[in-house]
Amino acid sequence: MGGEAGSTAALGSEGRVKSLGLVFEDERKGCYSSGETVAGHVLLEATEPVALSALRLEAQGRATAAWGPSASARISASGAASPAASEVEYLNVRLSLREPPAGEAIILLQPGKHEFPFRFQLPSEPLVTSFTGKYGSIQYCVKAVLERPKVPDQSVKRELQVVSHVDVNTPALLTPVLKTQEKMVGCWFFTSGPVSLSAKIERKGYCNGEAIPIYAEIENCSSRLIVPKAAIFQTQTYLASGKTKTVRHMVANVRGNHIASGSTDTWNGKTLKIPPVTPSILDCCIIRVDYSLAVYIHIPGAKKLMLELPLVIGTIPYNGFGSRNPSASQFSMDMSWLTLTLPEQPEAPPNYADVVSEEEFSRHVPPYPQPPDCEGEVCYPMFACIQEFRFQPPPLYSEVNKVKEN
Repeated sequence: MGGEAGSTAALGSEGRVKSLGLVFEDERKGCYSSGETVAGHVLLEATEPVALSALRLEAQGRATAAWGPSASARISASGAASPAASEVEYLNVRLSLREPPAGEAIILLQPGKHEFPFRFQLPSEPLVTSFTGKYGSIQYCVKAVLERPKVPDQSVKRELQVVSHVDVNTPALLTPVLKTQEKMVGCWFFTSGPVSLSAKIERKGYCNGEAIPIYAEIENCSSRLIVPKAAIFQTQTYLASGKTKTVRHMVANVRGNHIASGSTDTWNGKTLKIPPVTPSILDCCIIRVDYSLAVYIHIPGAKKLMLELPLVIGTIPYNGFGSRNPSASQFSMDMSWLTLTLPEQPEAPPNYADVVSEEEFSRHVPPYPQPPDCEGEVCYPMFACIQEFRFQPPPLYSEVNKVKEN
């Protein structure tokens, strides 16, 4: 470990810093939460004496939402928000790791390796979960800044993953969710009968890795062959300067069997597994991440019949689930959603009813014209181009932009 000395008037060189690094005390720790302590070291290696004015540590966290021509700038140089940009600060910590003695202007570090420990506590107020999306992000970082005379500052930065825990054992998230809807099928006066759908999930809150049992009853009193499906949707909402952007993703889906005219079908706990996704973000005023479980029916020549059940993805698992599934106790420790990758475990091969194309399917029913209009979000092109293989599917993506001017 090299030594330190006060400044000298004869100093003729600022010296060269070979490396500047930042390590956390526990590199295996995946994420931090409100009130926890962040500790580590700033590592500096010099090949010759180095003069420095100060060494400081900065920890920052903020949410930003922006789009439009100036979106890359986020916030203008003058500090004023661009026409479609907003920012909220959650963390701002500044520590001095080394500074000159009183009356001195610089410190002289001798050649060698130097370690400067740091430690600070995150605010006890709730911090919002780290997130990066198309029109905004919630990011936290720790940065070490080396100030040197006559040369630009040097810095090193590390990202800090933060999670705001959501306990699915709260009464609001343990409540079952049930919806029922009926749709008349036909055109003008030529109706062929109703299609009715009831869907239920046992509770509103689930965690990554859990399989959601879906209970549904479908009655087909129409003259057409119908197909029930279910999917989990993630909806990202960004607010900036009085405007709103919405991005919608399908993150998982499952398909039922065809239901002939005059028949019924019942799902007694048909499962849909939650892949690694960001937990619900409900406590940020400019970025929100919501989830829903949609049970819907494809009806040839008619608009889809859809029920959307609200869903909250939490981090603390259901405590009554552990006796039935030993891995459930590990849900709260599973932070693989940070990588935002889908699981690669394939399922059993599908049967013919699950992989038949819509073109083949349409040959078995009369050719009804498709209505020119669509009902909101149920007619996204996404539904028309998804291959219904239940091996590992390609990433599914759909976007809806809603701009509301004040």
